[in-house]
Amino acid sequence: MLLGSLGCNLAWGIIDATLYLMACFSTRGRAILTLAALQQAPSQTEAHAVIAQALPPLLVSVLSTEDLETMRERLSHVGSVPQRPQLSKREWMGALGVFLIVVLTTLPVIVPFALTANAHRALRISNGIAVIMLFLAGYAFGTCSGHRPWGMALAMVILGSAMVGITISLGG
Repeated sequence: MLLGSLGCNLAWGIIDATLYLMACFSTRGRAILTLAALQQAPSQTEAHAVIAQALPPLLVSVLSTEDLETMRERLSHVGSVPQRPQLSKREWMGALGVFLIVVLTTLPVIVPFALTANAHRALRISNGIAVIMLFLAGYAFGTCSGHRPWGMALAMVILGSAMVGITISLGG
């Protein structure tokens, strides 16, 4: 069971790192397509619409036509833009970071199975560690996102527990 858990953690680390790289690739591709659409826009109005669509709505709401025109002029003169998206060393390092986060954060949940002969007791200790980790992650997420840390911590525990329940009910 311990080897299966480690193998599963490694697999999920690889999967999550791959999804991270795909998201980076997609973001770069959209940026290239947006810049091409801007540079090929037949009018200032259409170019402004391309810029506005690429920006967050709150930011667009405070920009004037002059601001959009300044952006259009500067972006129209951007030189060498790759025709296709490419991943940078920083993104590959980010993927490695994602892999390590996934693998290393699951290790504390596995440790009880390596240290305790009683599988039932090890499972309960592991569940307790998982709940504590969910609480701490939720608290940190709430702090970083400007949300109520305690509320986010409790929501994370509830959401995590619900996902475990769904997983168990589906045979996982």
